Amino acid sequence: MSAVITTITESVIAGRPAEVVAGVQAALAADLPLETILQQGLIAGMAVVGQKFECGDFFVPDMLRAARAMQAGLELLKPRLQQADVPPAGRVLIGTVQGDLHEIGKNLVAMVLSGAGYAVKDLGVDVPPERFVEAVRAEQPDVLALSALLSTTIPGMQRTIKAVQAAGLRDRVKIIVGGAPVTAEYAQRLGADGYAADASQSVALVGGLLRRG
Repeated sequence: MSAVITTITESVIAGRPAEVVAGVQAALAADLPLETILQQGLIAGMAVVGQKFECGDFFVPDMLRAARAMQAGLELLKPRLQQADVPPAGRVLIGTVQGDLHEIGKNLVAMVLSGAGYAVKDLGVDVPPERFVEAVRAEQPDVLALSALLSTTIPGMQRTIKAVQAAGLRDRVKIIVGGAPVTAEYAQRLGADGYAADASQSVALVGGLLRRG
């Protein structure tokens, strides 16, 4: 692996956006393949961050810093990836359910998935079931990700899933859920296709669901 790719990876892990941008610029100037910069530089860095988070060496602020650093590098790559017609790994629609205004966890998941090569559409917070249904119909995502941080807003997940079913769209999209009060058992009761405890797990979850089809 080239020194500049190593620098990008290490800068993502350290959460240093300016250094990530400088590394990506250097890699582009050296005509390194876009896929190499993305996969071996940015995504590899976030993979290490995810491992550190799961081991308890990193915490949410560390994850946020790394994700923002990765995002800074990704912004430089996006136009070139689009010009090169590099297809996304998949399409993800994400939002916090109705009645819940929390967005830090949702934003982190969106950034990490975006950095992993997925095209992510973020609907924001306090999203009613009808808005999710409209977006699923219009965006045709592979995955719908629902977030809730309050136990009182978890029922919004159930209403959203039922609304997607009622609209006849359930078989077109995988639905995953997450948030502090959500558990794998509750996700199963909701009829969701998967549950991620944190942002690092969301990448593996989405990848696994799309591979299974």
